[in-house]
Amino acid sequence: MLYLASQSPQRAMLLTRAGLRFTVVPSANDEEAIVNLPPPVLAAERARHKCRGAVLPAESSGVVLAADTLVVVAGKVLGKPVDRADAERMLGLLSGTTHTVITGHCCRKLGQEAVEAVGIALAKVTFRPLTQAQIAAYVATGECDGRAGAYAVQERGDQFVAEIQGGWDTVVGLTLATVTRLHRELTDSDLAKAGA
Repeated sequence: MLYLASQSPQRAMLLTRAGLRFTVVPSANDEEAIVNLPPPVLAAERARHKCRGAVLPAESSGVVLAADTLVVVAGKVLGKPVDRADAERMLGLLSGTTHTVITGHCCRKLGQEAVEAVGIALAKVTFRPLTQAQIAAYVATGECDGRAGAYAVQERGDQFVAEIQGGWDTVVGLTLATVTRLHRELTDSDLAKAGA
């Protein structure tokens, strides 16, 4: 069984589109409690923290998957905006620049001795220059809420993107190639069979 320790509909969508069967479970751990680490380490440790906090049914077996996505621009880590003004600030920082999206992943094999595999994926995203009116109109849609960097590339936020170097799924929040590799490291089996 594959458990997704994430409330992100985007991560669930990516797994569903890949034809994988999984069960969504909450994580009792707050990833925002982990701070002050270099961005790649921060993304990986937040994913590990979420994974370890997965609230599972009794006698669960299989693999728990968690991920965390960060946006880094000019050395600053942008998480989820705290409010609409913060979202406008973030989009202003991203306007006309290239930023890095880092998604940390953790897979944890359940059992008497739980074993973990952690990995990160990076993508470079170049934004077109944005006007304040474009930013305000986008923020007013609410699509920025709860999104690292205040945008969703899989929705209307794609209008801002001039180029992506790396995986589109990394920018959305779950890199399927990384998840497949981590799952195989833990189970020596195909991820497609995990939900069977």
